[in-house]
Amino acid sequence: MTPEAIETGGVRLRLFRLDDAADTAAACADPLTRRFISGMPDPYTEATARWWITEGAPAAWATGGAAYAIADPATDRLLGGIGLSQPVPTRSQAEIGYWVAPWARRRGVATAATRALAWHAFAAGTVRLELLTHPENPASQRVALAAGFRREGVRRAANPGRDGGRDDLIAWVRLADDPPGPTARLLPDLPGGRLTDGVVTLRRLAPADADGVHRLSTLPEVVASSVPPVPPDRAAIERRCRLAESHWLAGESADLAILDAVSGEVVGVCKLRYDEPPTGQGMLGYSMLPEARGRGLATRAVRLVAEWAFGVGLARLWAGTRPENVASQRVLERVGFRREGLMRGRLPGPDGTRVDSTLYGLLADDPRPRVERR
Repeated sequence: MTPEAIETGGVRLRLFRLDDAADTAAACADPLTRRFISGMPDPYTEATARWWITEGAPAAWATGGAAYAIADPATDRLLGGIGLSQPVPTRSQAEIGYWVAPWARRRGVATAATRALAWHAFAAGTVRLELLTHPENPASQRVALAAGFRREGVRRAANPGRDGGRDDLIAWVRLADDPPGPTARLLPDLPGGRLTDGVVTLRRLAPADADGVHRLSTLPEVVASSVPPVPPDRAAIERRCRLAESHWLAGESADLAILDAVSGEVVGVCKLRYDEPPTGQGMLGYSMLPEARGRGLATRAVRLVAEWAFGVGLARLWAGTRPENVASQRVLERVGFRREGLMRGRLPGPDGTRVDSTLYGLLADDPRPRVERR
């Protein structure tokens, strides 16, 4: 590739200049930038920025990569940086990476720049582009999807973290002959970010929900229905909440907090796991805090999730309950699930035992019981 300017999609890609040094330093010293790009020098000063502009970026070009400043087409002010690294000429492959300054985020800058540079790289003969994102960086994962990259999997411990440990990275890939436009998602976002019937509201699980989820997940009756039936530690719950959006974007699961629509308090959780995309089947599970039980809230939440799931393309939902969990079975039956059978010894129990599970199923065209009014 040659270092020619690219202007398309509302952004300008150009070479870095020395008058970008102050903005580069401010953007690269930003805590969010540093969190997800662990290789950034620390501290990142204007002297560091000047080194990058005069030596680092030219070196990227000299070794077969690219290093562009992302600029505002109207003002030419720096908005971020984007480039190509790790070129493998024998495979016509490279890795694309970017950062966006705090003052330019949530404006589609990274998506526009990624699309522009990808198109330019393919026109220059690149066949395969990789984009690596931290699992806890859903904003960057959304950029990958919007720019037409497809999720290929997780590279375990692929990146050194600032704390001395190692972090996983999610690998996204776009090929030169992939169809244009964003990558379709198995599980789109909730309309307006939530589902509600005026009594209960469901939204995506968030890091701030860790306290409530931990309390719920360690209740003896909830542990007894968990797989395996052991209480999760706090770190596992925090990680579940931090990764909920990433799993949703991957099409693996929709992990939801159930809220009392009046008080706004979290009263339970509900999870749709898309366990068989080729057949359009998903598994549904839910748990409620003791003070929220017996009020019909679980039934309302399951009904809302089921109707949303069928609306986005699933054809069948299933759920399993312990045979003695009559309350959970009644929730499913009120929504329209039918008892399909008993799976003997399906789940691990305490002390190496196995426990049965009662199977319930609901199809998209099954009749639904009349909705209860409050």
